[in-house]
Amino acid sequence: MTHQLQATVVTHGGAGGSRDQDDGCVFAARTGLDRLTGGGSALDAAVAAVVALEDDGRYNAGSGSVLCLDGRTVEMDAAVMDSQGALGAVACLQRVKNPVLVAQAVAGTPHWLLAGEGAERFARTAGFEIHHEISERQRAKHARLMATLGGREPATPGIANRAFKDYWNYDTPPAFTPCDTVGAVVRDGAGNFAVACSTGGPAPSLLGRVGDTPIIGSGFYAGADGAVAITGIGEHIVRHLLAYTVYGWIAGGMAIGEAVRRGVGLLPQEIDVGIIAVDRTGAAMHSNREMPCAEERA
Repeated sequence: MTHQLQATVVTHGGAGGSRDQDDGCVFAARTGLDRLTGGGSALDAAVAAVVALEDDGRYNAGSGSVLCLDGRTVEMDAAVMDSQGALGAVACLQRVKNPVLVAQAVAGTPHWLLAGEGAERFARTAGFEIHHEISERQRAKHARLMATLGGREPATPGIANRAFKDYWNYDTPPAFTPCDTVGAVVRDGAGNFAVACSTGGPAPSLLGRVGDTPIIGSGFYAGADGAVAITGIGEHIVRHLLAYTVYGWIAGGMAIGEAVRRGVGLLPQEIDVGIIAVDRTGAAMHSNREMPCAEERA
């Protein structure tokens, strides 16, 4: 006999963000919950929540994605997965408004991950219009980044600023912020789970950089025992297969709160990382930095 569970949506706006932005996460969680209670699937709810975060403009995803080092390119990653077999992701996607919707569309193809030019061509084929708007907020953030790269303080922990100039791979010559993501995890009343994530990537980064967000088991994972979404510096997260590691602990019976705290503890304190998760018993969120987040239940 199947017991009805409490429908739950948890969202985050990125490790290293501000709790002053919790309101956007609350709105996104409620948007996802409305989709769920209105008859949508757990995956529909997760995607709806992430679309709301992409459209907000304050988070590094969708409309708020950071500019690449050349000051004009925006590369975005996104992924979706649920406990019923759906899996889709995009990497280095340009000129779309909501990359998470493209990732959801990829889940209906013979593939699970499309990247770069192929991902953008697929987006057009799937009916997503060209969208490339650069806000003054993004331009100001890029100017601050370039100023930082011209100084001695590393813009990315553990990486010398000189490395980005030495390996420059943009069409324009070098002219000499933090990495964050948005995500949602969902449990519906029938015990199905889903996760959706989206990011504009880190700043600074080389053209074509892919982090943890579209990599299954690293930035996201969903299965019969729960769903996990990760935020932080992808180059460190992927080395731990962090989403799947945390999911494995939950599936093995570890309390969900302990699992997310233990997952954050795997990375050095100087590396931004945050985790949200749901299982059959509840939900949890934890970060070693400020992380805007919210939880809504029905």
